[in-house]
Amino acid sequence: MRTKPYKLGITVGRFQTFHTGHEYMLGKATELCDTVGVLVGSAQESGTLKNPFDYETRERILKTVFGDSIKVYPLADIGVGNNCAWGEYVLKNVLELFGEYPDLLVSGKEARRLDWFDSENGLEISELYVPKIIDISATQMRDHFIDDNFEEWKKYTNPKLWGEYNALRKAVLSSKDNLETASL
Repeated sequence: MRTKPYKLGITVGRFQTFHTGHEYMLGKATELCDTVGVLVGSAQESGTLKNPFDYETRERILKTVFGDSIKVYPLADIGVGNNCAWGEYVLKNVLELFGEYPDLLVSGKEARRLDWFDSENGLEISELYVPKIIDISATQMRDHFIDDNFEEWKKYTNPKLWGEYNALRKAVLSSKDNLETASL
């Protein structure tokens, strides 16, 4: 039985590293959707400047903040970029995981997401673009680790994650010189 405006909402992100902007976006999804599926992109990659954290770390961080109010799954890159083929790949994975297509995509308003669901399968999916509420990026968050700026990092991080700082920083530091990436 549906209790919220949407039955199944999804979001796709790398969450390298998770910050309060991500948290705000996922919070909106949990307000609007009975079920929220979070597909963690570039799940196959870790140990690089762009993707220092493995999937398990990102899943743990998401679950630490949201608990059972979200369902988290890995989503590997397929090397096609942000286009309709990527959207079809996302929908195929959602169908396999949930047994149905989503009725809402929740994301930040970025031009690269605008063409994801232009196919016939995507026509029935509503899209919610959550405005950016803070001026921060995952790249800037990784820089806070590199600079060992805990106080600045804390400003954009849920207090539930503050105890993870040293372990996350260690992963970023050990990955910062690896510029190779398969992630698009």
